[in-house]
Amino acid sequence: MKKAAIILNPFAGNKQLVDNIDDVVKKLEEGYSEVILYKTKEEGDGGRFLTEIAADVDLIIGAGGDGTIHELVNALCPLENRPIFAILPGGTCNDFSRAIGMDQDPFKALDQILENRIEKLDVGHCSTNYFLNFWGIGLITQVSANIDSQVKDRFGRLSYYLSTAQTVKNYKSFHLEIESPDFTYTGDASMLIVGNGPFTGGIRAFFPDTDIQDGKFDILIVKEPSLKLIWDAVQSKIMNTTPANEDLLYYKTSLLSVTATPGQLIDCDGERNARTPAKLENLKNYLSVVVGQFPV
Repeated sequence: MKKAAIILNPFAGNKQLVDNIDDVVKKLEEGYSEVILYKTKEEGDGGRFLTEIAADVDLIIGAGGDGTIHELVNALCPLENRPIFAILPGGTCNDFSRAIGMDQDPFKALDQILENRIEKLDVGHCSTNYFLNFWGIGLITQVSANIDSQVKDRFGRLSYYLSTAQTVKNYKSFHLEIESPDFTYTGDASMLIVGNGPFTGGIRAFFPDTDIQDGKFDILIVKEPSLKLIWDAVQSKIMNTTPANEDLLYYKTSLLSVTATPGQLIDCDGERNARTPAKLENLKNYLSVVVGQFPV
């Protein structure tokens, strides 16, 4: 029998998970000889817990929202010997858990974890940060920054649409330069999204056909800041067609360098703590993850 650890953010939005975590531990003990529960109190606790226990457990389960998962993955990925990772979705959007087919009911997701279906999945890397879902600059960063926490709690994914409408009105474009083995771009832009997973803000919007095992990023450049362009991007991917608009550009690559003038704040899976320039690399099949109904 193997050992498992749960790292729980008790302040996560899904109170059903938080309030019943003892039942989660008890059920997980059906498949593991030892289950240890860690509860975070402040930012950084989750990464610290993971680093301390990684060598002694076979499975680490992140129980929380996208911020919790981002912190844990950034502690897990630098390790030479990485235990298997799993997710109990507990936040508002739960982007990567959706990408790997985990049920959004945490107890049904627990059943999926006990089935122990494991896949090796791609991870994005930029400087010292790893990311599972997306890396972006421009409008997407401003949209995320402008979301009111109370609106997010009340309206969930809809808050991203409301924030987009509000942000586009006063947004100005920037000069963007991209170098990669597969394409180059020099010109004005309002948004650059580098996608690893298909979900952004809980919505399968820009990259619904993304393959998180192919070692490639999906790249979207939006030249002009308008709701119509963003909607065209969403619709074209949903319809699996080439966007009928010269202000939307799509590419795929595993490696790229990004420079912006003026320098842009980076949104890396919802965390905004770095600025351009940046170099990004797709680490193919880098992380062993318990998946649900996969591929989605």
